[in-house]
Amino acid sequence: MPAPNTSRHAADGAGATDAAGAAAAAVRVFGRLQLLRLLGKSRRTMAWLALEPDGAERMLVLPRLQPAERAALESWTAAVRRAARLEHPQLAPVLEIGMQGGWPFVLHDLRGRATLADRMPRDGMPGTEAAALAAQALRGLAYAHEAGISHGDIEPWLLLVSDAGQLQCAGLAAGTPAHEDDRELDTIDTRTLRQHRRAAERDVLALGVVLHHLLGGAPALDEPDVGRVVDRLPPLGRDFVRLSWSGARRVAEPLRAIVNRATDRQERQRYRNARTLLGALEGWLSTESAAGGGVLALLGDRLRAAGALPSAPGAPVRAARIAGAAGERTSDLAEVVLEDVALAFELLRTVNSTQARAAASAGHGPVLTVRRAIAMVGLEGVRRAALGLRPWPGPLADAGAAQLEQLLARCKRAGRIALALRPAGYDAEVVYLVTLMQALGRLVVQYHFPDEAQQIARLVQPGPAAREGEPEEPGMSDESAGCAVLGAGVEAIGIAVARGWGLDDTVCMLLRRLPLGAPVHGPANDDEVLRAVASCAHETVDALALPAPRVAPALQRVVQRYGRALGFAWRDLQSALQGGADEPISQPGLTMPAPLADPAPVAGRSRSASRLAS
Repeated sequence: MPAPNTSRHAADGAGATDAAGAAAAAVRVFGRLQLLRLLGKSRRTMAWLALEPDGAERMLVLPRLQPAERAALESWTAAVRRAARLEHPQLAPVLEIGMQGGWPFVLHDLRGRATLADRMPRDGMPGTEAAALAAQALRGLAYAHEAGISHGDIEPWLLLVSDAGQLQCAGLAAGTPAHEDDRELDTIDTRTLRQHRRAAERDVLALGVVLHHLLGGAPALDEPDVGRVVDRLPPLGRDFVRLSWSGARRVAEPLRAIVNRATDRQERQRYRNARTLLGALEGWLSTESAAGGGVLALLGDRLRAAGALPSAPGAPVRAARIAGAAGERTSDLAEVVLEDVALAFELLRTVNSTQARAAASAGHGPVLTVRRAIAMVGLEGVRRAALGLRPWPGPLADAGAAQLEQLLARCKRAGRIALALRPAGYDAEVVYLVTLMQALGRLVVQYHFPDEAQQIARLVQPGPAAREGEPEEPGMSDESAGCAVLGAGVEAIGIAVARGWGLDDTVCMLLRRLPLGAPVHGPANDDEVLRAVASCAHETVDALALPAPRVAPALQRVVQRYGRALGFAWRDLQSALQGGADEPISQPGLTMPAPLADPAPVAGRSRSASRLAS
């Protein structure tokens, strides 16, 4: 090759975008290649649109600075050669790796493709399109990371997109800093493995920044160099990147949660590898697609195979009691059934199914009491439902079973607290079961997705303060954490299960907990009362799970939030806690706040709840 006459231009990243620059570009050559324009540059790499002598378009990728030492030159070349061995649909094939005038380079075919930077609309991409492109990039990155190779400089101009929407990552390993030890993966030491892991995590964070740009229509922090944005985020910097609420395009809440987690200012909250971010995006995309799928489709398969929940411990004893219950009152049999949340849910599913509801007399609406369910299916139906449940703990390992048992105990305690706090005239079973079903999403996720449930639990926990004297870093909400891990909110998953049982929109609304940030006004109807009582009970149980010094203030906030609307005071909540649990509250050293004044009674509200209780 003839010596290039563009070393200075390559070194400073100068481009040719105006008329004068275009004329100058005609004489810019890199060996046999004619350089047309700069596609993009960062602190680590740059890419040029180039022409072969036969007119074929190429992408020329080079390090931003010419390697000063032979060792650095050899390290860069060795890294891109190893990367070029990988074959994957989302990794751009390498045509050539070489050196020209002391500049190492890698060459990709560009025919029929453009960079993602050139395809970005100014007002941002639709969510499904942006997520689909990011998912493709993550598939390629995950494959490379698992082979021990990081990209090192994820930039929109290093992502190639065809007219059909197929994306490929170009410049793999071109932006990875040279390591002292660049041996093959099966011989590298622990220190180098840690370097690979950190570099892979940086790739995932950079892809999150690119996805933020795709959805928002502008570079994060107004900085076009993604690598510089990453360096401005913790732990290196103090900036943070979150999607704006004022963008030109609306971003779906689950997708917003995924993208914000990808760039979260708390390192512990971010995605640790490409597979976890890919799983969240694929779950959301499948749920959004007309054909359905994703986590809801997978959950449907698991529900059919293993039921909503496994029968609680002690099932043989309950089965014997049910078998010998002939002649007993329905209410007594209902008490036996209610000991097992899985059995109670299974009876509600059975009687609310399309077939059962079609056979039921018109006008009665959904069934929300075990008493009525027993009356509809009879003792034999209860026995079949009990025998049809998977024995405890189903497919769960010991750790998952312990977590599910703990969650069931919390839900049942919330149900008992709701009974104690419910306004007069509301059916006890309806209140108890609505409270349990507000946790339906949590329960089925814990049972069917125990690993993901553990991730969600970690994300909702507050983190340590960034600096001494500052408050703790807040965790995510349950719903945002569910979206960030599964691509669908935990509450939305529970509502999807309830719809599968045949429950209508009115009942499904009861399963939505009241938003924590919203004020609670006096409920206007029976449905709102039931929803508020159940939400109050769950917030109370959540407060009890806090560290001891924070329990009393959290309970006080519950009383302030719900007391006037539901007609109870601090002493009523205290009585509910002491009498509504299996054992006394265990919070050593807890100082109870002074009782609040009795709230004014709520007038003008129906107490019958007859439609739901019948």
